[in-house]
Amino acid sequence: MNFRNLVLPLGLAALASCAATTDTNVAARGYQGPPISLATLTTATQILSSDAYEGRAPTTAGEEKTAAFIAERFRQAGLRPGNNGSWFQNVPLVETTATPSALRITGGAQPLTLNYRTDFVANTYQVQPKVELSDSEMVFVGYGIDAPERGWNDYAGADVRGKTVIILVNDPDWETPGLDGPFGGKAMTYYGRWTYKYEEAARKGAAGALIVHQTEPASYGWNVVQSSWTGAQYNMDDPGGHMDQSKAVGWLTNEAAQRVLAASGQDLATLAAAAKRPGFRAVPLRTKASISLSNQIKRQASKNVIGILPGAKRPNEYVIHTAHWDHLGRCDADKSGDDICNGAIDNASGTAGLIALAEAHVKAGAPDRSLVFLAVTAEESGLLGSKYYAENPVFPLARTVAGINMDVLTLAGDARDFVAVGGAKSELDAYMRRAIAAHGLELKPEPSPQAGTYYRSDHFSLAKQGVPMLYAKLGNDLVNGGSAAGEKWQADYRANRYHGPNDEYDPNWDWSGAIRELQIYWQVGRELAMSKAWPNWNPHDEFRAVRDRSRAAAPATR
Repeated sequence: MNFRNLVLPLGLAALASCAATTDTNVAARGYQGPPISLATLTTATQILSSDAYEGRAPTTAGEEKTAAFIAERFRQAGLRPGNNGSWFQNVPLVETTATPSALRITGGAQPLTLNYRTDFVANTYQVQPKVELSDSEMVFVGYGIDAPERGWNDYAGADVRGKTVIILVNDPDWETPGLDGPFGGKAMTYYGRWTYKYEEAARKGAAGALIVHQTEPASYGWNVVQSSWTGAQYNMDDPGGHMDQSKAVGWLTNEAAQRVLAASGQDLATLAAAAKRPGFRAVPLRTKASISLSNQIKRQASKNVIGILPGAKRPNEYVIHTAHWDHLGRCDADKSGDDICNGAIDNASGTAGLIALAEAHVKAGAPDRSLVFLAVTAEESGLLGSKYYAENPVFPLARTVAGINMDVLTLAGDARDFVAVGGAKSELDAYMRRAIAAHGLELKPEPSPQAGTYYRSDHFSLAKQGVPMLYAKLGNDLVNGGSAAGEKWQADYRANRYHGPNDEYDPNWDWSGAIRELQIYWQVGRELAMSKAWPNWNPHDEFRAVRDRSRAAAPATR
């Protein structure tokens, strides 16, 4: 790839080369860093989310343009190539496009035929041309959780090998008003995430795993499931072809799940209520599931893009900044026929923020420690790019001090409050508090902890390997309109833009909130990069033990 020969879409090349939009520090209130370039934010977001980039799906022509654009903007900012002289880290992916048959349910009061897309979606992690699930006995396993440290096992006493499990989304206590409960009350844990539920089902030997969709505990509608789970899917190119995974994984609509349970003489609401209580035991159903999936398979490397600003005094200590550049590519068309999921907010905005943050740090000069800027691929496919980097780091994780992730900048305008997603998990909380105090912001609890957002973006991949990672952003209490306006904006985004063709660039966006966020990220990153401290996870946090082991084994740094 020759990024110097990149041809920008007509009309955008001129926009990229000019700075007609005025830079601003947005009433900095204590921010002492260089201006965050509004021109960079608007231009990069508009280009990356244009139709010419076709939704930035990995391994497509849209990826080629995207990776080239980011690398060139990193070069212009003054970064150096971050991977031994290259801007890129190859991420081996396998792309599978499954064509499922109808899902047939037999053995109950009457046979059922469920329709693809309207009743269910299904895919397979197994890399083979044809996958057959035939007359697989069905078992309701509640929330599908085996958490010995919490005294909870939905699989206790059940043998689900070769069977198909039906699983509820989120945690058993997701309806709890507060944050008290066996799984943190309404705050979703990783046990509530769909990724965990499929992983655990495979560990138990299940041949099929179907999650019951409900909008509130999932935190998104069926339209998001449809757009995310149909078409090309990506996974790491594992030598074993992921044959240790379940044959078929997918989602049922709530109505379809009710019909399946009724065919077995069971009531979904009754079983769901029982599954919330400790001591729940899996319920064998009288039904069997059958489905076949035909797979188109393509192996191709995608790319993480990496730039570095080397440290002046301790260049072998690293502070990392991450954002994912990918989106869904082509997706379900809207009423106008638009079938490009442009991903302007998610996450062209965060990628533009990564570039603008790099520019600001370069303008301030090299700090003591090195600053790494990592734009990762395949976040929408299960955090694959960040997972690959975390398992194959260019810079040793034991010498990676901490990191900041940017996934969706605030485009509703400036706000009075700030939120640490996932709560105060590490000593990075003190850095964040100092930065937001300079802006006069109030720290507030996460408004939707039930969404499990901390486990849904790229910081999680690095956190699992022990690196303290901050994922924080402005809250909903907008300067113009207050909390009502902020909550309305968020609701509209989830309902009408998120993972759909309407997530397009809007020239009327108010970027003041995004700039405020980036100023805070700059302050946190700069303090970390000028410090000799090694912040850790809080005692008893789930990531503390792996960080302690990592740091204990690290060679001494100077």
